Amino acid sequence: MSRAVASARSTRSYLAFDFGTRRLGVASGNALTRTATPLVTIVERGEARTAAIAALIAEWQPDELVVGVPFHPDGAAHANTARARRFARELAGRFKLPVHEVDERYTTTDARRAGAADLDAAAAAIVLEQHLAAIA
Repeated sequence: MSRAVASARSTRSYLAFDFGTRRLGVASGNALTRTATPLVTIVERGEARTAAIAALIAEWQPDELVVGVPFHPDGAAHANTARARRFARELAGRFKLPVHEVDERYTTTDARRAGAADLDAAAAAIVLEQHLAAIA
């Protein structure tokens, strides 16, 4: 791999989403520091939710997006698994950015254990840090 390609990969920026039907946690981060920062929890629904996401993408200008996909503890899919995957496909189609799916089991529990004030945004940061660790 050339130095330019390695450098471009290491400076990629991300927005991550902890998907929920009522709340959507959002975090930002980059591959250079391999850290993520909780940003906000979006509580709007429908077009207002889409507008809030679009505003964050315009503000942060990420290179890629990451979506936490929930599973049962045994790894089995459930109704929210399909919803999160549909959300990921919608993001890719609407914003024309690469979207990565990450298993988000226990991220909210981990955020709660860490004492996070905004559990959903903190869970999104955990999702993003898992993705960044996986691509290292």
